[in-house]
Amino acid sequence: MTHFLLTHASAIRLGAFAGIFAVMAIWEVLAPRRPQRIGRLRRWPGNLGIVVLDSVLVRLIFPTAAVGVALFAETHGWGLFHALQAPAWLALVVSLLLLDLAIYLQHVLFHAVPGLWRLHRMHHTDLEFDVTTGARFHPLEILLSLVIKLGVIVALGAPALAVLIFEVVLNATSMFNHGNVRMPLWLDGLLRWLVVTPDMHRVHHSWYPHETNSNFGFNLPWWDRLFGTYRAHPQDGQTGMTIGINQFRDPRELRLARMLWQPFRGPVNSYPINARPEHTNGADMP
Repeated sequence: MTHFLLTHASAIRLGAFAGIFAVMAIWEVLAPRRPQRIGRLRRWPGNLGIVVLDSVLVRLIFPTAAVGVALFAETHGWGLFHALQAPAWLALVVSLLLLDLAIYLQHVLFHAVPGLWRLHRMHHTDLEFDVTTGARFHPLEILLSLVIKLGVIVALGAPALAVLIFEVVLNATSMFNHGNVRMPLWLDGLLRWLVVTPDMHRVHHSWYPHETNSNFGFNLPWWDRLFGTYRAHPQDGQTGMTIGINQFRDPRELRLARMLWQPFRGPVNSYPINARPEHTNGADMP
């Protein structure tokens, strides 16, 4: 069974992506959390174009991707778990936790370093928040993120099965927690102890810097609570909050070509975590 999963890793990832995307898109139509001022016909071509471009680049530059690197490391006995001769079940569980922690720390890093924020802010310049926002990442950020992830996989000696599970779960939760979907408040309150919910992550896409720099988790909500970056609710409420940042607010910026050029245009502004106080005076307002 494990051999079958690893052999068909790409097909499994693609199938999971397509299935979960379809479920979330239908859910958004049937039970939207917020009305959208800018419709899908204006936003989705650029967002989905980014998905296609990212996928092609990753396949061209890293054809074996994360699972292949995990198998290579396993063959050569590289990594912490191989050195410790950890039981397979323990290596799998701990790998899933540590890979998620690495994604959380990477996300914080991309907000903290101005040069990295230039790449990451394209994810935040979407003027609405829905399932396609969860896959809207600049190709240069995707490639850099993959290099970091591969380094963590090799350092840990993470089992290939753990890497495959993590990849599928990461894609699934990214689409889920970016969904413009409504659920009962009691259910959201319960789920956000186990997984990052849309209402929790939507705060991260607020145009107020103190909210943009919170709720960094993608899969597990525990890291935000542990490291003090958790914020329960946006100050303007879920339906009243403004999505995006105070740059690139012209709807023309939703076009694919302009999205790709955003990292090289305009100032870094006040959003990186380590911005100096004199640069953030009044920056909470657009």
